[in-house]
Parts: sequence; C-alpha cells; structure tokens
Amino acid sequence: MNMKYHLIIILLILFHFASSGQQERKHVRQGNRYYMEGLRDTTKVDSLTFSKAEIEYRKALDKKPDDLKWNFNLNNSLYKQKKLQEAAGGYEQIARQMVDPKEKAGALHNLGNSRLFQQQLDEAIESYKKALRLNPTDMETKYNLAYAQQMKKQQQNQNQDQNKDQNKDQNKDQNKDQKKDQKKDQNNQQQPPPKISKQNAEQLLQALQNDEKNIQDKVKKAQAVQVKNSRVEKDW
Repeated sequence: MNMKYHLIIILLILFHFASSGQQERKHVRQGNRYYMEGLRDTTKVDSLTFSKAEIEYRKALDKKPDDLKWNFNLNNSLYKQKKLQEAAGGYEQIARQMVDPKEKAGALHNLGNSRLFQQQLDEAIESYKKALRLNPTDMETKYNLAYAQQMKKQQQNQNQDQNKDQNKDQNKDQNKDQKKDQKKDQNNQQQPPPKISKQNAEQLLQALQNDEKNIQDKVKKAQAVQVKNSRVEKDW
C-alpha cells in the first residue's frame, strides 16, 4: 500500500468525522430554532414546538451523549413540556459535572424551578441557595428563592390554622355527651394541605415567564453593568 493510498484513507476518515460533526450541530441548531420559536408566544406554552426541539437535541446527543451544553438544552425543552421529574434529574446531573460557577448556577436554578412546580419546596429552596452561592448577583434566582420561601411560609400558616381547628374540634367533643351516631361538622374537620392543580401549576409557570421581562427591566436599570440579560429559566 503506497503513501498516496494512506493519504486518501486519512482524508476519508477526516471527512467522515467532519461530516458527522456537522450533522450533530445541524440537529442542535434546528433544536435551538424550535426552542426559540416556542418562546416567542408568551401567552401560552407551546408544548408541540418544544417537543420538536427535544427530538432534535436527542438526535445530536445520540452521537455525542456527554455534551453538557446539548444536555442542558435538552432538559430545558423537557422542562417546557412539564416533564418536570425528568428535567430535574437531568439538571441535577449536569450541575454535578459542570465546572464553570455561572454555568453550574444556571443548572441549579433550573433544578430549583423543576422542584418548585412539583411542590418540593425545601428542595427548590436549597437549589436556589446553592445557585446564589455560585452566582450571588443573579436577580432571577433571588426572585425565585423569595417566591419559594413565600409559598413555604403560606403552606406552614395553613397547616397551623388546620391544627388549631382540629384542636378546637377535640375540645368541643370532650365537652359534649358521647353519642354513637354523632357526626362531625365537615367544616370543622381537618382538611389536607392544599395542592396546586395542573392548571394552577401552568398558571404559576406562565406567571414567572410573564414577570421575566419586568424583572429584567428593573435589573438593567439598577445593575446595568453587573447583570446580563437573562430569563427566569436559564437558557444556554
């Protein structure tokens, strides 16, 4: 086998890898276009468009599964489709692997969002706090942390009120004659902690998205040098 033939083989191999890499990046670019298209309409969450983005990102990751940026984009598309548990697992894994503090903080921020909409308030608060330790000037993370803390406080107050009502019922029962057929007033019974319905969860997500522009405008005026233009959920 002469040197010329060796050279042809090498060129063919290099062409194959270059072509493969271009194909992967093509899927990523297409996924990014679908994702940005889904963001344009702020009045609703376009799950179909984000699903298309997910498909393109997965095609790219089939060839390069360890790419953190592409995995980050994939999990953003999952989050937008309300696949919150899957997205949370992805963000958690990405945050462990990332080295850059701001990039790690972005993954932790989105992990907090995913936990928040699953009503995992303690986990969401902890994720936001970890993100702020890495990126203390991030106003969006501060906003979401305050929101999660407010939700937790409201939930605690509701639980306390329910406990008080239950104690009142018990005291009333002790002062009454015991009757086998006595029925408790349903209004005085302890009710389970309120849960966020699917509709309310979507409204909550949309509220955060709609508030994003107002928050960014305030941040730009107050800290134009320190704070970059960003979304409530971090895009790569």
